[in-house]
Amino acid sequence: MNSLKVVLLAIIFPFFLSAVHKYYVSVTQIEYVKEQKSLQIITRIDVDDLELTLQERFDKTINLTTMDEKSTVDEYIKKYLKQKFEIKINTKEVILTFVGKDYENDQVICYLEIENVEGINTIEISNTVLFDLFPKQKNIVKSKINSKVNNLIFTKEDTNQYLNFK
Repeated sequence: MNSLKVVLLAIIFPFFLSAVHKYYVSVTQIEYVKEQKSLQIITRIDVDDLELTLQERFDKTINLTTMDEKSTVDEYIKKYLKQKFEIKINTKEVILTFVGKDYENDQVICYLEIENVEGINTIEISNTVLFDLFPKQKNIVKSKINSKVNNLIFTKEDTNQYLNFK
């Protein structure tokens, strides 16, 4: 009987560990569309984590994915992303345009764009999304620029990445 308990505990214990530990990861895709002179960005952020962050920073009553979502939510997301996700192209700061958002499963999918990009020799990315509330957050950025694919990982200790295409 005791060996049965030990076996059951050995099987069930890992599930308890995984339930206790939450992973904090966002994934961003960046693609340069030369024909449109546009850098197109799609970022996927956990909806609960973003909601909590927006509540802490802007408005305690914000609720994402609800039928009665406040009209200010897009403005708050736009403002937050402009503060936490920055790009320099060819050493010059550029303006991120918030195009919109969707919800899919447990994620907020945000669409951003940088227009009038003539060419990219270098790109510097700063990604500190959710680091202020979730220190174990990791932000993965997958880029396709000038036919080159790069995967970058941002952590609280490593918030800036630089790519050279010369």
